[in-house]
Amino acid sequence: MSVTVLVIARSRNLFGVIVLGGLYSFLMATVLVAMDAVDVAMTEASVGAGISTVLLLGALYLCKSEEARPVQKPWLPLAVSLAVGGMLVYGTLGLPEFSDPQAPIHTHVVPRYLNELKQEVDIPNVVTAVLASYRGYDTLGETTVVFTAGAGVVALLRRRRKDRKP
Repeated sequence: MSVTVLVIARSRNLFGVIVLGGLYSFLMATVLVAMDAVDVAMTEASVGAGISTVLLLGALYLCKSEEARPVQKPWLPLAVSLAVGGMLVYGTLGLPEFSDPQAPIHTHVVPRYLNELKQEVDIPNVVTAVLASYRGYDTLGETTVVFTAGAGVVALLRRRRKDRKP
């Protein structure tokens, strides 16, 4: 995955960047399967590697295939990106270890969902109940963002240029 990111960052060929972005999404989906997050992996594979790649290829059809070289060196954006990345890594240092049974989510949140699910929501599947009921607004927001992005890409792809005859 790191090699894919480095090649994407160095490439100026937009077709190659789109294909490598799809490959990155596929690799991320395999990592998510290894972490037993199969539902998230299926979403990443279908949206990240599938639909996004197709939509970006369609958008590339309307654009040039080579990215223009920057006028100046992008040192300020690079510094800001590294600073934000460093802060994010620093913020994760205080988190509990992955799958730690004593983590707060496993001692407070999960037992509440499992014990009170039948009384609060009449949905037998725990994952569906959490996504549809407890995180309903969040899921609606994510769906709205994906739909809006898709509608925007379709609107761009449908745009027709009128040929003017002299």
